[in-house]
Amino acid sequence: MSAVLSQLAEVLEARKGADPKESYVARLYDKGLDAILKKIGEEATETVIAAKDGDRQQIVYETADLWFHCLVMLMQQGIRPEEVLSELERRFGLSGIAEKAARADK
Repeated sequence: MSAVLSQLAEVLEARKGADPKESYVARLYDKGLDAILKKIGEEATETVIAAKDGDRQQIVYETADLWFHCLVMLMQQGIRPEEVLSELERRFGLSGIAEKAARADK
């Protein structure tokens, strides 16, 4: 699974130098962080609506859009998806309650 994220990250990184007239991702980068975040908000809303409607295929489709745009944001911020995966691995097996308590202590 993480191989797909790594490959996608490479493509997204390459799009930073692409022509915004020729690449959707380059256009997002060109518009800046606010445009990327707005797109994430739109996709999150569409994902919530799909889940409320209970349409399995639409949930998968909208979640893919949401994850994609989150990856664009990560790459725009210079964060590789592996960093997020490492954080998820760190949290794996921790109680959610214990993990939140540890954050509160910082």
